Amino acid sequence: MKYITLIICTCSILFLYSCKDQPAQEAQPLKVMTFNIRLDAPSDGPNNWKYRKDDVCKMIAYYQPDLLGMQEVCHNQMEDLKQGLPQYTALGVGRDDGKEAGEYCPVFFNSQRFILIEYGNFALNETPETFGVRGWDASYNRITTWAVLQEKSNGKKIVFFNTHLDNDGRVARKESARLILSKIKEIVPDMPAVITGDFNCTPDEEPLQTLEGGGMQNASEVAAIAYGPSWSFHDFGQLPLEERMLLDYVFVTHGTKVDRYRVIQDTPDNVYLSDHYPVLVDLRMN
Repeated sequence: MKYITLIICTCSILFLYSCKDQPAQEAQPLKVMTFNIRLDAPSDGPNNWKYRKDDVCKMIAYYQPDLLGMQEVCHNQMEDLKQGLPQYTALGVGRDDGKEAGEYCPVFFNSQRFILIEYGNFALNETPETFGVRGWDASYNRITTWAVLQEKSNGKKIVFFNTHLDNDGRVARKESARLILSKIKEIVPDMPAVITGDFNCTPDEEPLQTLEGGGMQNASEVAAIAYGPSWSFHDFGQLPLEERMLLDYVFVTHGTKVDRYRVIQDTPDNVYLSDHYPVLVDLRMN
């Protein structure tokens, strides 16, 4: 009996040591894209959505982001994207009424990879449950859409926020960033987070510093490899190079390993996909 007990103890110790020596499993790579697609405006002439929509869907299908946040999406554009990207689940509402009116800030996720656990929307103003109201000194009413997603392969969960900050209101941009951070703490305080969006500000401005102070990191600044221009907004190529700015960002929870960052300059057949370039980030979340 003592002999059997000794064998069991020895085997248990050897098993524990063998587990200790094995490296921790690498986090699965995650591809995240943010893209301001430009609203459907008749005044855009040859750059109107009807001439761009097929190429936009082809570009997204080519790069295959797992998570995709878009901005300036009108309801008809939302329907076009759902039809053109059947491999994704699309979530979002219009900012004017919390239904279909006004621009969406939708999140799209790879339906083969993730299960939807929970999602919602809130307005960027002093009363986030009220849509169609401008916040602080903003020129437009704004919105954020979020989703809690679970990996089918390993059961791990992440939360994904997508937004579009105001183009004029400096106070609104700062307060919106603070509101998004507070919503993360309220909804999922201990879950890895991804935030995408058109933040309408450059990297040295206060809203981005607010996010960084709140536990997020700017993927463009921490990526092991960065490629492409240092700007994303170009106004369908009409803006002089010296006036072009980086307005589109991916933020991730501190500790996330960002392998690659790219501003995509694709112009199929010399046609611009939007007045912004999309940003694509490859990362691994602990």
